Amino acid sequence: MGKQPLDSHTIMYGVFGDPVRHSKSPIMLNHAFEASGINAAYAAFHIAPGTLKDAVAGIRALGFRGANVTIPHKVEVMEYMDEIDEGARIIGAVNTIVNEGGRLIGYNTDGIGYVRSLMEETGVRLKGRKVLMLGAGGAARGVGYALAQQGAEHIYIANRTESKAAELADSMCSFCRASGIGLDRISEVAAEAALIVNNTSLGMHPHVDEVPMDTSLIAPQTVVSDLVYNPLITRFLREAKERGAIIHSGLGMFIYQGAYAFEYWTGQPAPIAAMREVVEQSFQD
Repeated sequence: MGKQPLDSHTIMYGVFGDPVRHSKSPIMLNHAFEASGINAAYAAFHIAPGTLKDAVAGIRALGFRGANVTIPHKVEVMEYMDEIDEGARIIGAVNTIVNEGGRLIGYNTDGIGYVRSLMEETGVRLKGRKVLMLGAGGAARGVGYALAQQGAEHIYIANRTESKAAELADSMCSFCRASGIGLDRISEVAAEAALIVNNTSLGMHPHVDEVPMDTSLIAPQTVVSDLVYNPLITRFLREAKERGAIIHSGLGMFIYQGAYAFEYWTGQPAPIAAMREVVEQSFQD
């Protein structure tokens, strides 16, 4: 399929983040529009702290059909929506905005994207099992909600600021058992967790030597998952694999959260294989 030239009918989309230059969303979604024959363009916008409200107003003013929202804006952006999807409201974070004729609706595709990819790639069974989540930011909310829906028996949230972990655990207690703990208590729960998830940006390019926990605490056969997808295999996953863990990279979640966003915007099925291929290719270039 030939590349669609930009013209006066091109529908605009973007991703709002800080930082955002590392994002592979423009490569992935422009390729998805092209593969589907849709006249649209998607760009990355660096939205500095304090300017998010103006940026969201710009979606309306410029007639963007939608946008993705990434770190650190997923919680604040909720204040500027006209309507919030039920799942996003329960999660307390929005990563996808759909502009329905000037009405902005907020969705969260992180959790559904994460679980779909986790199940496809690892087949882990979470019913009645314990989960350890590292980090309590916006991404942790979506992932926690999705894992609770898979029947996780207890979710432990470990965070540098323990009060933030406790706050997230409290907000999750309506749909599952959850506790917030400090990083010093990871050693108590790591061995009995069926799944350990890094929800922080530790280990993301360019800080590729950082790990979110002491990997010597990981038991063999644990599923260890990292939301970071750049690099594809983080140091955390590499060390977990050396300890006999089953690893799951952030790439699948990234692709599926983008695929669900594409479907909300266009009403068409996302070309998932093409999306995965172009992102994987971009890491080799």
